[in-house]
Amino acid sequence: MNKLGYLIDMDGVIYRENHLIPGAVEFVDALRAMGVPYLFLTNNSAPTPEDLSVRLNHLGILGISPKHFYTSAMNTADFLVETHPGCTVFLIGEGGLQTALHDRRIANDGIRPSYVVVGEASASMERLAKAHECLERGARLLATNPDNWCPVGAERTRPGAGATAAFLEASSGRRAYYLGKPNGYMFHRARQRLHDLAHGPVDRVIMIGDTMETDIRGAVEAGLGSYLVLTGSTQMENLSDYVYQPTRVLQSVADLTSEILTGRPSDRLDSPVFGDSDVGPTRSGHRHQTDVLAFHKPRPRPAMTK
Repeated sequence: MNKLGYLIDMDGVIYRENHLIPGAVEFVDALRAMGVPYLFLTNNSAPTPEDLSVRLNHLGILGISPKHFYTSAMNTADFLVETHPGCTVFLIGEGGLQTALHDRRIANDGIRPSYVVVGEASASMERLAKAHECLERGARLLATNPDNWCPVGAERTRPGAGATAAFLEASSGRRAYYLGKPNGYMFHRARQRLHDLAHGPVDRVIMIGDTMETDIRGAVEAGLGSYLVLTGSTQMENLSDYVYQPTRVLQSVADLTSEILTGRPSDRLDSPVFGDSDVGPTRSGHRHQTDVLAFHKPRPRPAMTK
């Protein structure tokens, strides 16, 4: 019998702001009751797995171990250890990124680092200027994820790691490399962790997400199944804008609970959901650095004066 496992985005899938999405508790309880391997996967580099466990506990999903979370900060640390052992970094980021790098013994270096690493942060101009200087001395630019902005409420957003990296790209003329979703390395590492949680191979892996540009695109490119839920950032009418498509479209993760418990496919799974969907803030402009031509040749630094 083929073993099934889930990679699950958090914001827009399990909760929005400080409120659980209806049916999320029952969905997670079903996974745990049936022994289905699962891993929460987030582009947010600011929290640690322990932070996320506590947050879910406060929201009403109790007792989730930190081992069930994988963040873009952890993915960045894995990438650096695998590709450049012994490297050093100048960091623009918060506690989750600092902890992930420290846990992998990646040292901070404000003089001549191997990399400038950018995550979610309230970056001061002084810090940005220091990062710029490091890039001028030869450091490479690495971002934990490509998100230019992230929703934090029904009508509010915040700058993301992609926006800070784009600032440094513009000032230095260097191109950043973007980890996190939809980068295949994030999905490769997450799948490995899912195998570890399952104590053996997981034959079929499904990504559940609310964002076409990161969750669904990354799953498609990694050869995974993908379930789009309409409780987050993507609206039903937006699907025709994309060449790649999700395997299934769901109203929410609640549509999966019965199938997980009974093994019988839900009659909702293969049918688009009709009706209005409360999907949160919308705004014009590219949300992710991967939406633009992020892989062309490095652009020359603009002239200092006209």
